[in-house]
Amino acid sequence: MYKVLVLRRAIKDIANLPKEYARLVSQHIERLEEDPRPPDAKRLKETTDYSLRVGVYRILYDIDDESRTVTIYRVRHRREAYR
Repeated sequence: MYKVLVLRRAIKDIANLPKEYARLVSQHIERLEEDPRPPDAKRLKETTDYSLRVGVYRILYDIDDESRTVTIYRVRHRREAYR
């Protein structure tokens, strides 16, 4: 079981989402405790970060296997997520 940390910037991102997407994003974040690398998560090029798709939004996060921690640092619209 992994511990999920959501950074302040990501909390603000979630608060600015439409309610239905905010609920879906929260559900996906909860599932990361059990499986931080679900089949639909994509590893970002040249980094150790991952991206998880939730409709038109992306959850961007990093995994530290030694401390068993998942750190969510952004939740962005797909057109803004990778800039």
